[in-house]
Amino acid sequence: MAHWREEYSAALAARDRREKANVAILNACTPSRDSCVWSVIFRWFLFLTDKSSIATDTQLADRTGRIATAVKSAQSSTPTESHNEIPHSLVPDPKKQAVVSSGLSLQDALAAARTDLSEAQRSRSELQDRLTRTTAELEKLRKRSSQDSRRIGALEKEVAQLQLRLKDRDEELKGKAKLLDDFQDELASLNLQLNMAEERSNRLQKENQELVDRWMARMGKEAEAMNEASRFS
Repeated sequence: MAHWREEYSAALAARDRREKANVAILNACTPSRDSCVWSVIFRWFLFLTDKSSIATDTQLADRTGRIATAVKSAQSSTPTESHNEIPHSLVPDPKKQAVVSSGLSLQDALAAARTDLSEAQRSRSELQDRLTRTTAELEKLRKRSSQDSRRIGALEKEVAQLQLRLKDRDEELKGKAKLLDDFQDELASLNLQLNMAEERSNRLQKENQELVDRWMARMGKEAEAMNEASRFS
């Protein structure tokens, strides 16, 4: 909102500077009918200058200067009354010459005003086209921003759901990890018991083998003794 206000204030300040810069030209005009017409045309130039672009402002200023010079020349070219006696047929009528010069200058001013009006209209058309394109681009950006906002909202919801699922999965993994640790502890305990059972089995087998060996040795000795006794009888 502050952007167009700044542009409007800058345009008013530029117009005031241009009007103050051309005050000398307005004051140079004599208070005659031609100068009043020139003042109206010049103020019309200032109005067109406010509506045109910077390039058009420069052209209008140059043409305004040329028109002002032409008007001054036309007004200064009006001959004064001479005290010398010159035949009336050899001296041109000052009123007719002033009317002709004033008519030419007004025609030039009118042509310049029409040209400047055409340029101002062309500049306005260009500005209108730029405004239309800029407005369309702004609407596109607004629609895109609205779509992006909806998309961002959907993505935020999806992210929240994924974060919740990830949290649940983390809890599940923690439970499974604890179960695995318990299973590994139980497996280690069973392995320890198995090792102890194997050691006991090996010890019992060794003791059993020793008993068998001792019994076999004893039986052998008894058999030999019986054989010896039967031989002597």
